[in-house]
Amino acid sequence: MNHAKSRTDPVPSMITGSGLDVVERVSEMCFGLLMALTFVGAVSTVGPGHETPSTMWRAALGCNLAWGLADAMMYLLHVLTSRGNRLALVLNTKHAPDEATGIGVVRDALPPLIESLVTDADLEPLRGKLVNQEPLPDRPRLYFIDLLRAARVFSIVVLSTFPVVLPFMLLDDVPKALFISRVLTLVMLFVGGFALGRYAGLGAWRAGFGMTVIGVCLTMAIIALGG
Repeated sequence: MNHAKSRTDPVPSMITGSGLDVVERVSEMCFGLLMALTFVGAVSTVGPGHETPSTMWRAALGCNLAWGLADAMMYLLHVLTSRGNRLALVLNTKHAPDEATGIGVVRDALPPLIESLVTDADLEPLRGKLVNQEPLPDRPRLYFIDLLRAARVFSIVVLSTFPVVLPFMLLDDVPKALFISRVLTLVMLFVGGFALGRYAGLGAWRAGFGMTVIGVCLTMAIIALGG
């Protein structure tokens, strides 16, 4: 989450939050790849006469255009609800009848691990900052920067389709194009898993191979179903 908040946005960043982090960006890419992979496999089960290069790449691209739009809308819904939750936290802390109740509100909002490590004395400065947050919106709302971030979600999902559909655009041999498409998808899934593992400290190579295994299992399932 490294995107700067709009300069014209008067609402504290604690309420607005920020943009897509590494995990979200890579997850959207992998999700787009898996969606295209499964959809191409589903189209290939239709049978001879329908299994043409044009049909395959149009199907995969159309699938991800539709799902990219749906995912962008869900991102905006997630932003709005998260923003409402943060606003409620600030307001509940402000309106607490005493300091002890306010600290309790803050404590309830912490992840279990963090909550177990902090004392009321540790939370008092945070409670004070929440109480002094100004200005506050009357309700959670979306801003132009949120629309730009939703457009990024859409772009990631759609652009991740191209390694899957490119062989069908360049080759007339559908089985060969399908094989190359699946190989390219697995390579990109490895890259995505590698990036996630490196970011999360899970072991980049292990996570890369793990994501590849997921792709292989999914490909085998598609083939077993006739794709």
